[in-house]
Amino acid sequence: MKVAEQIRKTIVKLPEDKTFGYADLPIAKSDYQTAAKALERMQVKGLIKKMSKGIFYKPIKTVFGELLPNDSEQIKPYLFKNGKRVAYITGESLYNQMNLTTQMAFRIKIASNKRIKIDKGAIKARSVKSYAEVTEVNYQLLGFLDAIKDIKTIPDCTVANAVKILSKKIESFDDKSVDDLIKYALLYPPRVRALLGAMLQNIDKSINTENLKESLNPITTFELGLKENDLPTIKNWFIV
Repeated sequence: MKVAEQIRKTIVKLPEDKTFGYADLPIAKSDYQTAAKALERMQVKGLIKKMSKGIFYKPIKTVFGELLPNDSEQIKPYLFKNGKRVAYITGESLYNQMNLTTQMAFRIKIASNKRIKIDKGAIKARSVKSYAEVTEVNYQLLGFLDAIKDIKTIPDCTVANAVKILSKKIESFDDKSVDDLIKYALLYPPRVRALLGAMLQNIDKSINTENLKESLNPITTFELGLKENDLPTIKNWFIV
């Protein structure tokens, strides 16, 4: 089957609001030039539209005209490269999904190792530092650690309430996830390592938090406004 026909059949099966790139098509990299011409012809016919360089979508046609893909699909091209995750949504948008706040951010934050800025209509986003190389396996754990890092600034959520919500989530993690959480926490600021250690120790004293404890300076304290009835283990982790 010719490359153009393979592309056409694949695109026909895609939902109307789904974005896609060359990596989503059943072609080899050596066929990208041929694919570019096929995609250009489909654009001329109005079958697909170009979202950004190398990213396309099938427009949703309504009585009011054509609609763009939803916000998540418009941001998706910035989260993946060649089909692999390289970034993730963080900040208030993520914390809303985690039930830590009811507020939504005006500008979406994307954790990435590269600079990202999006300003397209209602979609506004900027990149923030990713503390580890982002993968499909670890991005949710990194987002969890981001919440601990930002715990004092999450809108409409006290630190004590955030600790309760996050602790409950940790209780659902399997042993491998907890081990990985500790591993990635060592890449985060000391206050993240301290609060994670305190929560883990409070949940299950058998969890090995030695690496977290050893990574902290014993003469440094972390002011989080927590009391022992909020988190009984805070004194073991220099938290006040």
